[in-house]
Amino acid sequence: MSDKDDEELSQYASPPCFMHELGPDGVNAVLKTDGWADVARWRKAERQRLIDTRLALSAQERESRSQRIGDGLDRAIGEPGGRTVSIYWPFRGEHDLRKWAAGVIARGGRIALPVVIQKGHPLEFRHWAPGDPMERGVWNILVPARGPAVLPDVVIAPLVGYDDQHYRLGYGGGFFDRTLASMPRKPQVIGIGYAESRLTTIYPQPHDIPMDQIVTDEVAGS
Repeated sequence: MSDKDDEELSQYASPPCFMHELGPDGVNAVLKTDGWADVARWRKAERQRLIDTRLALSAQERESRSQRIGDGLDRAIGEPGGRTVSIYWPFRGEHDLRKWAAGVIARGGRIALPVVIQKGHPLEFRHWAPGDPMERGVWNILVPARGPAVLPDVVIAPLVGYDDQHYRLGYGGGFFDRTLASMPRKPQVIGIGYAESRLTTIYPQPHDIPMDQIVTDEVAGS
């Protein structure tokens, strides 16, 4: 297991609470499990499979899909003027929202990026605009070099996988769940990901927090 999966195992020892039978969409067997360790191993395997799938896409295909995601976010959020929207710096084949974010700024909104301050702690959000000074953070991801921390009105969370109950499969560090649980004011939380990343269930645990909405790159009518 990776360090991130080990972190999850050490922090959460509760038994699975969503052990229903899976459907015929490619994950068609019941996960036989005695506890969180089995779920964590399953999540690790699915995480790697889904990341490998999206990394196999061409840069042109990912760009086209990112445009569709941006269109879906416009519908989900509405007018962004006067609001702070947290996005993320693209990593390991994720949808790239930087062009979309520039449009949010042009329409009077503000953009924030999440910053890992310390392992096992909530994320911090810092304002960002194109051209702002950046530095390398955890996993070598670029983050704003300066604060101050802000509280976003909308949090856009990248998905490795997702299910119909809007639960999110992430990278295993627990950062988004920990952050959402600690925020003094609940933002609108939107998970975004590839349409092919849909799972019948992620086997959510008590510490998992569902997204308010899921936006994918699925073509309308497909």
